[in-house]
Amino acid sequence: MKFVLASHNPGKLKEMQAVLGAVGVEVVLQSELGISVDVEENGTTFAENARLKAEAVCKASGLPAIADDSGLCVDALDGAPGVYTARYGGEGLDDQGRYRFLLENLKGAENRAAHFQTAISCIFPDGRELTAQGRCDGVIAKAPAGSDGFGYDPVFFLPALGKTFAQLTAEEKNAISHRGQALRAFAQVLKEHLEGV
Repeated sequence: MKFVLASHNPGKLKEMQAVLGAVGVEVVLQSELGISVDVEENGTTFAENARLKAEAVCKASGLPAIADDSGLCVDALDGAPGVYTARYGGEGLDDQGRYRFLLENLKGAENRAAHFQTAISCIFPDGRELTAQGRCDGVIAKAPAGSDGFGYDPVFFLPALGKTFAQLTAEEKNAISHRGQALRAFAQVLKEHLEGV
């Protein structure tokens, strides 16, 4: 069965293929099908944004579509940047600029608890929907560390491991990350769904 990933990110495709291939599902990027839809992510939750993207690509392709939305939620900032994680600090900032902006906003904050969250939505052409969530708790470090990963990884510290996301190998990160958890949960839900159809 073929599914289309509502993304242009080959890294996400590789992650999806690795997990969902075991369920017997083929996943392709929307660009491989010549689909270029620009979805306004105006949802107030990660789940809403994932659903908006999956719905639009399902409608454009006529195939089941999978989308995810992820972000960083910081307790001291009332859950910000949240659904605005990729745009935090405004246009024109790169990954380093965004996490430096975050560190600046947390100056003097004693509570540095934070979590990454991922929501996955899969929409079928007949309207059926499957969802999954993943969450990884940590704290915001006072300074960046590590050179792997992307986004806020250099400042997202895992006390149990004594490392930031950017100091983990890809395998270590996938084993505990919000996206890894959501993908594994989604693979299980999809497997059960396909066996029941």
